[in-house]
Amino acid sequence: MDYSVADHALEGKVILVTGAGAGIGKQAAISFAQHGATVILLGRTVKKLEQTYDEIEQAGGLQPAIIPLDMKGASKQNYLDMVDTIESQFGRLDGVLHNASVLGVVSPFDQISEDCYDDVMQVNVKAQFLMSQALLPLLHKSPDARMIFTSSTVGHVGRAFWGTYAISKFATEGMMQVLADELSDTNIRVNAINPGGTRTGMRAKAFPAEDSDLLKTPLDIMPLYLYLMAPEGKEVHGQCIDAQPKK
Repeated sequence: MDYSVADHALEGKVILVTGAGAGIGKQAAISFAQHGATVILLGRTVKKLEQTYDEIEQAGGLQPAIIPLDMKGASKQNYLDMVDTIESQFGRLDGVLHNASVLGVVSPFDQISEDCYDDVMQVNVKAQFLMSQALLPLLHKSPDARMIFTSSTVGHVGRAFWGTYAISKFATEGMMQVLADELSDTNIRVNAINPGGTRTGMRAKAFPAEDSDLLKTPLDIMPLYLYLMAPEGKEVHGQCIDAQPKK
């Protein structure tokens, strides 16, 4: 499928990207800014967010904003406060890319620790649930809003040793489907992307022996992210799309 969008497809839009300090989130923030968006960079490491911020400004993008937030410890009130900040600073929000995730430990099911399970579900599922709840009133005010979740190949079909991460991504796809069904008659389009094997730190942690040079870079898979966030993708709703479909 052709995922091309106009050069200024996101002009006038304000877009929140979680996990914007590295990997796919960083590249998405840069790519959204290159297409005219004002990007809000959310992540837990300020130094990494500042690097993304600097790269956007150096490339001539609109000045982004930084929201330092550790989704592992954030409460419902933290997300409500975040929304108040976004509304007071920008007056609007047109899109959110739920990109931040943690891998946990790749291990046999009976060896998954409760702490590891809780951490992964907190960041990958509960934090996104609370954030989405908090953001919905603001997204409803946009004439053409987008919510994009991030799934995984193991969120389609469970795989041995991927226990907690796979469970969290099945939950992510379910959350996307519920929201898409509820919001089908609104201005908000809700979808998910499975990036597939991509050259990121998380991938290297999961597959330490793999030759990362054989993997696509985050930039390679950006056309789909831009398409789903832009007006061109308005007809797509309730889908989980593979950024690297099997040929």
